[in-house]
Amino acid sequence: MKDVGRTKLCLGLQIEHLTKGIFIHQSAYTEKVLKRFFMDEAHPLSTPMVVRSLDVNKDPFRPQEKDEEILGSEVLYLSEIGALMYLANTTRPDITFAVNLLARYSSAPTRRHLNGIKHILRYLKGTTDIGLFYAVNCSPNLVGYADAG
Repeated sequence: MKDVGRTKLCLGLQIEHLTKGIFIHQSAYTEKVLKRFFMDEAHPLSTPMVVRSLDVNKDPFRPQEKDEEILGSEVLYLSEIGALMYLANTTRPDITFAVNLLARYSSAPTRRHLNGIKHILRYLKGTTDIGLFYAVNCSPNLVGYADAG
C-alpha cells in the first residue's frame, strides 16, 4: 500500500477538504450531463420544479390524457431520468422529489413530462456548485438512533 494523500476524486465524487469539514459535489458530472442532453447553453433557473396546482386538470405532472401524444423511443427520457437519479442519490437531494415524480411516467412520457426534465436540467445549470458539506464534529461522542419498532 502507498499513501498518496487525501482523496480528491472517488467514483465520480469530487471531494474538497476544507478547514471546517469536507465538501462533496459532482460539478464535473453535472456539466457532462448538461452537455450530453444539449442543455449546457440553457438559461439557468432557481427552482428544481414548477409550481404544482391543486387542481388535477391543471397539474403539469398529471398522467397522460386521451388526446396527448406519447413520446417515441427517439427521446432520451429514460437516460435523462437515470442521470438525474444518480445525481439525486449521491450529492443532490434537492432534486430528488422532482426526479422521482417524473420517473413515474417513464413508460409513457409526454411533452409535459419532458419539459419537467428540462426544467430540472436548467436548475442544475444554475446550481452546478451545490453539494453536501460534512462539518468537522467537535464532539468526541458518537450518537446513534434506532427504531424500537
